[in-house]
Amino acid sequence: MTTVNDLLNLLILEKVDDCKFNGVSETVGSPVVFGGQVLAQAVNAASRTITNQRVLHSLHAYFLEAGNLNTSITYTVNKVRDGGSFSVRRVTAIQNEVPIFILAASFHKAEEGYDHQIEMKSNLKQPEDLLSWTDMLKKWGDILPKDLKAFFEINRPIEFKPTEIVNPFDRKNLPPYSDVWFKLKGDINGLNLSKKQQVLTYISDYNLLISALNPHAKIADWTNTLTASLDHSMWFFREFDFSDWLLFSMESPSASRARGFARGNIFTRDGKLIASVAQEGLMRPLN
Repeated sequence: MTTVNDLLNLLILEKVDDCKFNGVSETVGSPVVFGGQVLAQAVNAASRTITNQRVLHSLHAYFLEAGNLNTSITYTVNKVRDGGSFSVRRVTAIQNEVPIFILAASFHKAEEGYDHQIEMKSNLKQPEDLLSWTDMLKKWGDILPKDLKAFFEINRPIEFKPTEIVNPFDRKNLPPYSDVWFKLKGDINGLNLSKKQQVLTYISDYNLLISALNPHAKIADWTNTLTASLDHSMWFFREFDFSDWLLFSMESPSASRARGFARGNIFTRDGKLIASVAQEGLMRPLN
């Protein structure tokens, strides 16, 4: 995948009936299905059963089994409730008759109410002054660790620019924070809010656990630690578009018992908070 159109083709599922949909997978460099893909495809399935113009405001999901990249995924939607203001859907993703993922999603009618938000970090480096993953590959590809180089070589429909570049050869513990700018590649015109939320859901599973690994970087990295998303929650607050860079600001309050917890906020460049994310992931040291 190289553009947002490729990503949308992946996320928009084949309809089997009113509550059942099929999807295929694309690798992001891992031997199993990327969690963000399953999340976003499940949101696509749930959204396809909403006929009253309600908008997704929250989702909560559990990853049950690793997905097989070479096997299609069937998403079955249960219409849990259509109330006066909210509609709730439950989605189960199945491969080879085995549930690999479950999602609960809630949709809300348009209403007016109170409005406040936290502030975005100030004095962050701007995207124009930073290197992207693609830039890092071009600049340091010959000396990068082979696993990191292979990860950067995967074509993606998103460009990522971390505000701080960590030297993989400088083994030292880091603060439990991470800030990454991101932007879609290709033509982003004509995306409705539902499609934008699905794309944002896909992106939200990138980078989160970095903040949980940072405090252990002296001894831990992606090659000696088994990592996997265990659960994922997301809340959508405000309308947005992908015409400019967005900031994913992440932190990890805790890691213990082979699990790391991370949460993050997604802002527009001018500081509007559009979504928040929380995730616990497996962080199992390998012998």
